[in-house]
Amino acid sequence: MKPRELVNLLESNGYIFARQSGSHAIFKKPGRRIIVVPIHSRDIPQGTLEGILKDAGLK
Repeated sequence: MKPRELVNLLESNGYIFARQSGSHAIFKKPGRRIIVVPIHSRDIPQGTLEGILKDAGLK
C-alpha cells in the first residue's frame, strides 16, 4: 500500500493529521493511539502496514 492510500484510509476513519516530523506523518484520534505513517517510501512494508492498521483499530 502506498503511503497516500494509508493516509486516505486513516482520514476516512476519523484520524486527523496532527503534524509532520521529518518524513513521518503523525495522526491522532481521540481515544486511540497516535499513528505514525512513514511517507518516505514508495510502498509501506507489509509488517509495518499491519502494525499500523492494528494500532488504528482497522484490522
